[in-house]
Amino acid sequence: MDANNHHRTRLPIRAKLATTVGDAAASVSRLAGKGDGSVIGGRIGLRLEPDLLSLLAAGRQVVLVTGTNGKTTTTRLITAALAPLGGQIASNIYGANMDAGAVSALSRTPEARIAVLETDEKYIPSMVRATSPRVVTLLNLSRDQMDRAAEIWLLARRWREALEAAPDCRVVANADDPLVAWAAGASRQVTWVAAGQAWREDSWCCPNCGNHLQREGDDWSCKECGDRRPPVSWMLYGDEVIDPSGRSTPLELALPGRANRANAVVALAVAEAFGVRLAQALREVRGVTSVAGRYTQVSRRGVDIRLLLAKNPAGWLEALDVVAPAPAPVLLAVNAQGPDGRDTSWLWDVDFRRLRGRNVLVGGERRLDLAVRLEADDVQFRLVSSIDEAVDAIRPGSASLEVLANYTAFQQYRTALGRVQ
Repeated sequence: MDANNHHRTRLPIRAKLATTVGDAAASVSRLAGKGDGSVIGGRIGLRLEPDLLSLLAAGRQVVLVTGTNGKTTTTRLITAALAPLGGQIASNIYGANMDAGAVSALSRTPEARIAVLETDEKYIPSMVRATSPRVVTLLNLSRDQMDRAAEIWLLARRWREALEAAPDCRVVANADDPLVAWAAGASRQVTWVAAGQAWREDSWCCPNCGNHLQREGDDWSCKECGDRRPPVSWMLYGDEVIDPSGRSTPLELALPGRANRANAVVALAVAEAFGVRLAQALREVRGVTSVAGRYTQVSRRGVDIRLLLAKNPAGWLEALDVVAPAPAPVLLAVNAQGPDGRDTSWLWDVDFRRLRGRNVLVGGERRLDLAVRLEADDVQFRLVSSIDEAVDAIRPGSASLEVLANYTAFQQYRTALGRVQ
């Protein structure tokens, strides 16, 4: 029997039909230039067979990856870290992170025995029930798109309940984020990672009792109930990873910034849970240079452009740390479409003062909202309506441009630049 068809032949007739029709719809969507078809194919499949996700996940070793920030990158890094195991790995590495996207990823790769699935924070309970994951990875939890996302303490409670009800699942969790640590705390098998927490404005209160947390460096504790940061097995220390044996190894990543070093340490911890040796996993992780267009550099009219994505205050804090120093000009872009969240008030939680004195361009559909915010931080800027206008605005004085955009603005620029990978 063809290995490519092995998993699909085990499906009930209705599920086979659902995957066939869904795959066909995805192909039509791709041919029509509407994207990679991940969402529409999965939606149609689930409409025809509501249990399709569970049926497709059966018999596979599933890793779920969730958090407010870093999901897509960490999913890509885990997929790379598991490559030494051999065989194809199913993954929704382009960010279709709800049930439809997971269905499409599994349907496209029926022969894959391992699946690494980025998962929207709200979908963790249903995804845990449907896929019976071997590993769930919890990165961080902070405010994000408050007009459509659940309150983060409610999300943490739902995570905790879902993981407590999955005793066979190993959790790889960021011990430096109190909400994540509390959510993972009821699990029977936890690998704790010191991945850091740059954004702390959403975690000053104890998630267990609500009292004020004591924080000293990365350590945190509650004097009222005794809840505290758990002891860690893996640690990010500067540019190095410290593994459970206490050995320190340089990361030497191609991806920039501290946040990506933290994501890589998490990926290495997941790989260990699958029996992949550190040296093998790290070799693969070092080979990741771009993630769905993020960090990609592309030339446009003689200007080297680098694309960075940030979707909320915590993400912008991390991204601003990655932006090249002056005098490199910076293009900031914000939209407020459905995937972004309609509310742009979060901009007031981002500290833009570090951009004072730089050549700053402002684009996106909500560029006036961003302009008002920059004025309040005394940052000078110029409004632009497109990526090409931004390029023309900095020529011939600069040969590079840093672009920092939220989700749909990022995708618009990525498309304008030729759907860079």
